[in-house]
Amino acid sequence: MRLTLGPLQYFWPRERTLAFYREAAKWPLHTIHLGETVCSKRRELRTRDWIALAEELASNDRQVVLSSLALIEAESELGVLQRLVDHGGFWIEANDLSAVQLCRERGVPFIAGPSLSVYNHVALAMLMQDGLRRWVPGVEQGQTLVDELLRALDAQGSTRPEVEVIAWGRLPLSYSARCFTARALDVGKDQCGFRCIEHPDGLPLSTREGRPFLRINGIQVQGEELTDLSPELPALRAMGVDLLRLYPQAEGMQAVVEHFVGALATRDAVAPLGHRNGYWHGEPGMSGMAADA
Repeated sequence: MRLTLGPLQYFWPRERTLAFYREAAKWPLHTIHLGETVCSKRRELRTRDWIALAEELASNDRQVVLSSLALIEAESELGVLQRLVDHGGFWIEANDLSAVQLCRERGVPFIAGPSLSVYNHVALAMLMQDGLRRWVPGVEQGQTLVDELLRALDAQGSTRPEVEVIAWGRLPLSYSARCFTARALDVGKDQCGFRCIEHPDGLPLSTREGRPFLRINGIQVQGEELTDLSPELPALRAMGVDLLRLYPQAEGMQAVVEHFVGALATRDAVAPLGHRNGYWHGEPGMSGMAADA
């Protein structure tokens, strides 16, 4: 199995973002995802900047993927997607079916991102005919559902795509046309002032009883817990998972990568670094020790 650095879900200042990827270039990663997947108003780096960074980071032993928005609502956002696809030098992470259509029309290989909602082997086989090379299951698809889908592909004689599982980070649960960060700060979406840049790991949301519950990230809602599937590596290997996605976080990301490098170097289960969310086992995501049940 190989390690993938997923797209940056948060809004960071330009220099912080560039510094992060300069460091990431030194890590033993197979794939680095670049681009904005959450909110088109986040423009510390524009499309040309992401493409220039992709060209800088690409090498013979590292793949760079350009990730697209999960929720495309405007013609301008479609135009950004077209520029990513038309570049032609990188695979595209398609998080919306419009990205699939453009990639198919232009013959560009693509990855089905977790927001594309692929729930059965027939849909997956059809997408492979359109140019799908890799599939990232959604967070609602745990071990049992993913295994069943892959077995169904095998049973009908279809070639499997590469499978990339979210193995670290806060899970992207939902997207909305409404900006939750703006609402939490009692400002309109069009007058948000880009306030999500003040929350480099999302804005914590607690229950009325004060229990940590979710993270608000602009139009995206995330789980509070840090998923860590490193203890599941033996089972992931047995399923035939090819890549492990690590979502960037503001601090300590190098230590996360080193943790997974060490975990991959052993055939035994390792102690978790994060919370081991239950989503992978069909349990509530906040069930931190579901794997031990």
